[in-house]
Amino acid sequence: MYRFGHVGAALFCYAPIGAVISALGEPALALVGAVVAVSLSTLPDLDEFLPIDHRGPTHTIWFAASVGLLATALGGIVGFAIGRPVVVAAVVGGAATLAIVSHLLADVITPMGVRPFYPLSTWHYSFDITPAKNPRANTTMLGVGIAFSALCQAFVLL
Repeated sequence: MYRFGHVGAALFCYAPIGAVISALGEPALALVGAVVAVSLSTLPDLDEFLPIDHRGPTHTIWFAASVGLLATALGGIVGFAIGRPVVVAAVVGGAATLAIVSHLLADVITPMGVRPFYPLSTWHYSFDITPAKNPRANTTMLGVGIAFSALCQAFVLL
């Protein structure tokens, strides 16, 4: 998928979590998580600018875990400054991990697919539904992500 598709996938995956955080009385923290998820949703595609294979190491669960751990540490530092290190670390780290996982899920519908357990396994996962460059698929994924986010937040407001 391309940028809009990945943003939509991240919004879709984060929406229920953000709604629960909002329902627990933390709408600002839910928004922080959404910003983290959207901001990092295209991070794995930075491999296109590096001397590594596209959809290689940055498209694995190991990369998702590494980004999540780093984000958790950074969230804890920021959270410490405002007196809530554990809560902020959990939301930021969870949203970061989810952003990378949602990226992998979005790429698995393309013919190129992903190898999420590389190098332990070279098994290639692909549902071969649509090419990554399909503008209709990317726009639809963005629209579904936005709509589902709005729906989840609407339930909180009821």
